[in-house]
Amino acid sequence: MTYLVVNGPNLNALGHRDPTIYGSLTLQQIEGKIAEQARKLKVDVAFFQSNSEGAIIDHLQQQGPSSQGVIINPGALTHYSLALRDALADLAVPVVEVHLSNIYAREPFRRRSVIAGVVRGQVSGLGWYGYVAALEYLVEERRQGGK
Repeated sequence: MTYLVVNGPNLNALGHRDPTIYGSLTLQQIEGKIAEQARKLKVDVAFFQSNSEGAIIDHLQQQGPSSQGVIINPGALTHYSLALRDALADLAVPVVEVHLSNIYAREPFRRRSVIAGVVRGQVSGLGWYGYVAALEYLVEERRQGGK
């Protein structure tokens, strides 16, 4: 069972990008924590990050259908990318949207997610642990016979 973990624009800059908002861990360190939990859950994870909307959509269309689920932190694409929203809506696997910061406690333009309406759930504001929580949810849902 492979779960995709997809990260959008600027998440490659974690570790030095405003740690008061995004924490001090790098994306590689966060991926390590996710991989560690995946091993405990006896599932596989595949990581992908791009600053390009098109590359993210291409990856989802190519890899998403054969995965067990998708965890996505769309970064700024959260707030305006209808193309990404449509690509996620087309997936037949469950998707969980993750944000390191609480987008609802930030600037008004960040409080709207065009993605939220087409995903199974959203984890916002729990830092790196949000990814782990999303993975645990997807694995448990699948084991319970969810779709």
